Amino acid sequence: MTEAAIVCRPATSADAAALAELFHLCDRHYWGDKAAPLAEIAVHVRDRVLADDASAGILLAEADGKAVGFACFALLYPAPDCGGQVYMKELFVREAARGDGVGIALIRAVAQHGIARGAVRLDWTAEETNPRAVAFYDRLGAKRVTEKVYFRFDGETLKNFAEGE
Repeated sequence: MTEAAIVCRPATSADAAALAELFHLCDRHYWGDKAAPLAEIAVHVRDRVLADDASAGILLAEADGKAVGFACFALLYPAPDCGGQVYMKELFVREAARGDGVGIALIRAVAQHGIARGAVRLDWTAEETNPRAVAFYDRLGAKRVTEKVYFRFDGETLKNFAEGE
């Protein structure tokens, strides 16, 4: 498959089932048997991810009419030179489609989307425990940002912080 044979487009409510399946595969990739059930993910995709007031963009990649991957991103401001920043939260490609140009096509589509809206950079993270992803991003020529420290609140810590505890 060539990158030209891959169609990347914004996901719509008509894509809810396909996107839920991809999200489920993504969860299983990261969490194994601890992944949320597909039915629960389907409700999440329908009610939050594809809601009219959703805070993130989702691009769906298709090859031969089948959903093979997605990228989730947000446009953030401010960024240098009065521009914006695209932050790609997630890039996922079905196992069978990896190495076929889907990831490159999705990242390129996210970059194009951001540039069209004034973005001057595209940032994302990769887990050190995923050497295949790190090698892929290195092959693309992406710059590693080592001067940043990544922080997180999650679970009870997030709730406690939000409540001022």
